[in-house]
Amino acid sequence: MQSFRTELENPIVEKDIIDLEKKIREFREGKIHDEKFRSLRLARGVYGQRQPGVQMVRIKLPFGKVTFKQLLRISDVSDEYASRNLHLTTRQDIQIHYVSLDRTPQMWEELQRDDVTIREACGNTVRNVTSSPDAGINPNEPFDVSPYAHAFFTYFLRNPICQEMGRKIKFSFSSDDRDTAYSYIHDLGFIPKINEQGERGFKVLLGGGLGAQPFLAELVHEFLHEDQIIPYAESVLRVFDRYGERTNRNKARLKYLVQKLGLEEVLRLIEEERTANKSKSFKIDRDTVPQPQIPELIDYPALDEVINSLDYKHWHATNVTAQKQEGFYAVYIKVTKGDIPTELARKLVDAISPYAADEIRVTQNQGLMLKFVRAAALPSLYVALKELGFAKPGFDGVGDVTTCPGTDTCNLGISNSMSLSVALEDVIYEEYPELTYDKDIKIKISGCMNSCGQHGLAHIGFHGSSVKANGKVVPAVQVMLGGGTVGDGTGRVAERVIKAPSKRATDVLRTILNDFGANAEKEESFHQYYDRNGKDYFYQLLKPLADLSNLKDEEFVDWGHEGIFVPAIGVGECAGVVIDLVATLLLESEEKLGWANASFEAEAWSDAIYHTYAVFVGAAKALLLDKGVNSSTQIGIIREFDNNFVATGEVELEGTFNDLVLQINKNEPTKEFATAYLSAVEKFYNQIKAKREEQFQ
Repeated sequence: MQSFRTELENPIVEKDIIDLEKKIREFREGKIHDEKFRSLRLARGVYGQRQPGVQMVRIKLPFGKVTFKQLLRISDVSDEYASRNLHLTTRQDIQIHYVSLDRTPQMWEELQRDDVTIREACGNTVRNVTSSPDAGINPNEPFDVSPYAHAFFTYFLRNPICQEMGRKIKFSFSSDDRDTAYSYIHDLGFIPKINEQGERGFKVLLGGGLGAQPFLAELVHEFLHEDQIIPYAESVLRVFDRYGERTNRNKARLKYLVQKLGLEEVLRLIEEERTANKSKSFKIDRDTVPQPQIPELIDYPALDEVINSLDYKHWHATNVTAQKQEGFYAVYIKVTKGDIPTELARKLVDAISPYAADEIRVTQNQGLMLKFVRAAALPSLYVALKELGFAKPGFDGVGDVTTCPGTDTCNLGISNSMSLSVALEDVIYEEYPELTYDKDIKIKISGCMNSCGQHGLAHIGFHGSSVKANGKVVPAVQVMLGGGTVGDGTGRVAERVIKAPSKRATDVLRTILNDFGANAEKEESFHQYYDRNGKDYFYQLLKPLADLSNLKDEEFVDWGHEGIFVPAIGVGECAGVVIDLVATLLLESEEKLGWANASFEAEAWSDAIYHTYAVFVGAAKALLLDKGVNSSTQIGIIREFDNNFVATGEVELEGTFNDLVLQINKNEPTKEFATAYLSAVEKFYNQIKAKREEQFQ
């Protein structure tokens, strides 16, 4: 592939893109091991697809915000580099598919022209910071959390403390106590509060997560002042980076660190890291995310016939809500499967621009939210949306099913979750139309157990699986019941009830809804109904549908497929593993030493110190591996180096390696400490490098 040079105004992004192009070239030339390269490209939002030779590219949209111009730019990029489709995710991102690896630098350059990034949308770092889509317009919110989510995005993007962690970290900001950003399943979840003194702050939850083994987050602060949330998050990341698992990716999440060390010890370590933080207090600019310009007032047609129609009334009742700004409304758009063809995306922008402000929010259930629509404009907007198929009622109701891509594109997918979601929605709209008004029951599907479709927090959830019958493999769903949001940081994890063939999932849904309709007590919620009856009740209720003795031929075929089901699970890349090769680690350490010196020259003392710390750990790990000693955490590497090299006299230090390296959390990030720490690591690295060269001689 040929080298290219960008012409962007942002030199940092330009350097990023040129570096990606260089690394791709070196990978093609065999100079970078594929495991190491995987980690590098994931941190640039480039994710290997199920289909060989092509990539999924995840576009990072902090708190789901996208302007008309940005949506058009993303559509143009998808046309040029991908499959002419935009996929909305449960983390408020947009994904495009079937991208050639060699074209990703040019693609990134095109996106960046309208301030759209793919940096750290995947990989072992801080993922997209999510928030309630109605932040800023919610009548019940104590204050707008959008500037806080934006501050987290900017502060941790390219931050040295979170570039090569054991796995990903996820932050969320809910707009009010309804907790619509699901704080309870995040590594750090924030709910806005105002204390008795009228100060802004947040209720903070730590250590939540879904995946194959869901954990509910622990309450760690009833009220944390707004100026302390970024320093606190920085301390959390420092602890996770140092103590988190790195070998077994199934245990490499913050929730498992809390389980391993205990909450009290994790909180002690977090407090210990505060000394080293770049910021002891961080004042967030509340004006950094201004409200978009309100659309001009024009003469809207009366459209009495539309207003009086039943379809419009259904749509208005389920997809329109009043904003806290008097006279304006938010309009929600249900997007089936989260997929929008690019041609339709362009038509959508043209259709809504006269009626809505120039800011769209992607929602956690894979839909869209429009803002600042005048009451008089609603009928005209409805007509424009209906022409495009975007005026289906029931947003976020029972019939608005959340789904991941499943076997359509994902390496880990076991079943076709997208086709199943359409089948389940058809059941609701055709057989239970009255439930389109019900927003208390959520149905969610994932193609595997990893819960990208959030089945773990669904009232009625399904994830892809398989069962064996008559010597054949049958596509199946694991039925999950009883999960969901309670509110103010409290949530419920859905329980695994029973497995049934995938083609019977629609009957599973019918059976549950029929029983709920017939046997729920007056005013009883689905949670109350589930708790009153208990898990075994639902197991017995659904057991006939799990019977494999009466399978039909079509039940050996998954939704959306024609051939017999064959499970073909690839290697997941959500947290690519860095290859443990001695030479690679030493080269990386040398590169990070360059970063440390560059940060020092820029007077970024905290960054220089953390890059220096990474050199200590990386070089020590290289020498340990040369001796056949492996450790799954950074703190373990530090201790093993003392045991295997310092205590034996093979490496001479004035004290212990532990004391030398962990000066990082005993000192303020000053110029004086950065100077001494950098000097010490240069001496250490040269000693390690010389020792390695002696071994080869």
